[in-house]
Amino acid sequence: MKRSAAEIIGEYGPFPGVERVNGVTYDGRHVWFASGDKLNALDPDSGEKVRAIDVAAEAGTAFDGHHLFQLSGDRIQKIDPNTGRVLTTIPAPAGGGAGLAWAEGTLWIGQHRNRKIHQLDPHTGAVLRTIESNRFVTGVTWVDGELWHATLEGDVSDLRRVDPQTGEVLERLDMPPGLRVSGLESDGGDRLFCGGESSGKVRAVRRPGRRSASSSGSVIPADATRRSPKRSSRAMAWSPTGALTPDDSTLNASETTPAAIAVNSTTGASRSVQTELAPEAVPGDDGT
Repeated sequence: MKRSAAEIIGEYGPFPGVERVNGVTYDGRHVWFASGDKLNALDPDSGEKVRAIDVAAEAGTAFDGHHLFQLSGDRIQKIDPNTGRVLTTIPAPAGGGAGLAWAEGTLWIGQHRNRKIHQLDPHTGAVLRTIESNRFVTGVTWVDGELWHATLEGDVSDLRRVDPQTGEVLERLDMPPGLRVSGLESDGGDRLFCGGESSGKVRAVRRPGRRSASSSGSVIPADATRRSPKRSSRAMAWSPTGALTPDDSTLNASETTPAAIAVNSTTGASRSVQTELAPEAVPGDDGT
């Protein structure tokens, strides 16, 4: 397993009226994040929160190219992002959830205390496939055929790339101490957006091994995308001997209309697998 420190390349928030971030997704233009009683749209280029939908938004969030999906209690809501209307709901698996993603034409849900990732039928909520972990799962995303999930126990979080067939952990990015991850989503390029739980922030972590837009034409580096004069941003990385200096600027909200853009997908057979992880010290379950 490859292991390294997470490179934080962007930080957004805190935002007025947002006490915590519970889930994140990306529609190709905006990062949507759940904050309890609202779904909020964030422009990652300007760092501004540009729109909010009044809806129960307690945990994971996903986007299928046309609709938002929002986990709330024991239900998953399908939402029209243009009107904010809840179109339908399906049951969530028993045991609750803490992360949501769309891939293979299906939903993928992370389970916190159950330490599992389920692939779900988006019409019925039936479980099609299960991957197990030995850590609390707090976010899940697919990008370029890679399955990533976030973990959180105590104040320790990391991001893990796992083999979608065997469940083996292939790569691990350690977040700085105290930076808790509650929600995970890829932008389809080299950014992994992470919900910041009780910090009320959203952070962007670089997906390793991917070239920036200057060499690949894919994604613009964070320090080049902050066009708003209200804030500045620079790439930040943490190591055991160095400290991360966050940008704590607060931004004002405004209104606009979201755009729907196609999302990532991959393939895989339907079966239950067991994640194989090396033993490690795990903080006590604190219920967060």
